[in-house]
Amino acid sequence: MTQQKPDVMLDGWVEPRLNRRESFIYALSQLVTKTLVLAELEVRKLRHDPSDLLIRGVQPALWLLVFGQVFTRTRAIPTGNLSYLDFMAPGILAQSVLFVAIFTGGMTLIWERDLGIVQKLLASPIPRAAMVLGKAVGCGVRCLPQIVIIYGLTLLLGVNVNLNPLALLQVLVIVLLGAGCFCVFSLIIGCLVKSRERFTGIGQLITMPLFFASNAIYPLSLMPGWLHILSSINPLTYQVDALRGTMLVNGSSLYGFGLDCTILLLTLIGLTIICGRLYPRVAM
Repeated sequence: MTQQKPDVMLDGWVEPRLNRRESFIYALSQLVTKTLVLAELEVRKLRHDPSDLLIRGVQPALWLLVFGQVFTRTRAIPTGNLSYLDFMAPGILAQSVLFVAIFTGGMTLIWERDLGIVQKLLASPIPRAAMVLGKAVGCGVRCLPQIVIIYGLTLLLGVNVNLNPLALLQVLVIVLLGAGCFCVFSLIIGCLVKSRERFTGIGQLITMPLFFASNAIYPLSLMPGWLHILSSINPLTYQVDALRGTMLVNGSSLYGFGLDCTILLLTLIGLTIICGRLYPRVAM
């Protein structure tokens, strides 16, 4: 005996099948929603130790007050129509973002692994990409106070900072993209090394080469050929270039703001895909 199907499907029993476009929009909205939820969890950690934001501002302050002041007087590095302190200020902001992102992403991942938080997240239906991007967005928010600190220092030192609202918005976008790139790169390292001590050593090993293989404290024209090639594949170079064109009144960008943003965005997407694949290895 076969059971007859009802003439009218009960409302809510069977969900309507979505077409490809609707499925993509739904998946994207879910990814964004879960990313923002995880980013909020990362930002909440700042309430437990807000002094960390001020401590992170000490190193860029020393670079500007000591290194920048000395090289401005010696005039050893040609910087065109900019004073050396003006030329250096965007690079120090990018350096501050680099250091915060590198030592925030992977280290917190290893801590959460030891506390069992990562295992619980991996057992949930949250997409791996949302886990990665949530930490990247949270790291970007953590880097925002660095903008306030460095802008305040540069104004006191007489740097010609561009305070136009559009320029400030562009600086905000670049800082978020740069922080996301280096945070995800740090997460990849954390997925591979799985040890706080080893991660600290590798983090210290890669931050300074990334910094010096960029245009943060000297122009690309002064670099030898091999270093110029390395700087062209260094995301920090494009972050500094965009900041130099938007942060300063008389600043100029070598590659253009649009190209810099595109390269940083593509780098972030590529690193997120790699990190999403490696993320389950943390719990092994």
